[in-house]
Amino acid sequence: MPHDDHDHPHALLPPEPALRVKALETILTRKGLVDPAALDELIDAYQNKIGPQNGARVVAKAWSDEQFKKDLLEDATSVVTDLGFYGRQGEHMVVVENTPEQHNMVVCTLCSCYPWPLLGIPPGWYKSDAYRARAVREPRKVLAEFGVTLPPETAVRVWDSTAEIRYLVLPMRPEGSEGLSEDDLVALVTRDSMIGTGLPKVPT
Repeated sequence: MPHDDHDHPHALLPPEPALRVKALETILTRKGLVDPAALDELIDAYQNKIGPQNGARVVAKAWSDEQFKKDLLEDATSVVTDLGFYGRQGEHMVVVENTPEQHNMVVCTLCSCYPWPLLGIPPGWYKSDAYRARAVREPRKVLAEFGVTLPPETAVRVWDSTAEIRYLVLPMRPEGSEGLSEDDLVALVTRDSMIGTGLPKVPT
């Protein structure tokens, strides 16, 4: 099952958190502390305008431009800031590159630190206790549940995102994408591939 544009459906995320969030939203709305329309607008902005399209643009540019990729890996914060992708939850960025020898995966074991300006709102499973614990303890099993099976010789490195440092995975460019424009490459980049729990789409 693809995971690029929706929350992961299996047991990583029990239903209770979503119910608690909805109950809290209802209470705050009744007290007049939250405007549902403003909340919907904020969520829409982060989901559909701010990210993860921004992150996909960064990845596609890194695939297309070796100097940009070099600069990105050396000082991601400056590079993405120059592109206009900065703001709260995106102040201190580090980009880690997937290679045939190493696959990178991001988790926040303490809460849900996540690069909002590049990836938008974190998916529910990313914030779940199960993902936060299991990603560190048994990353290959978690990846398999997301449909990612890696060769035995590929090491898996788990990066713990914090308030001081947030990570973006630079996935490997998919085979068959040679000659595609940067815009076409953007369409191949999935949100999960930039967290490390997925892979880019293969061009058809």
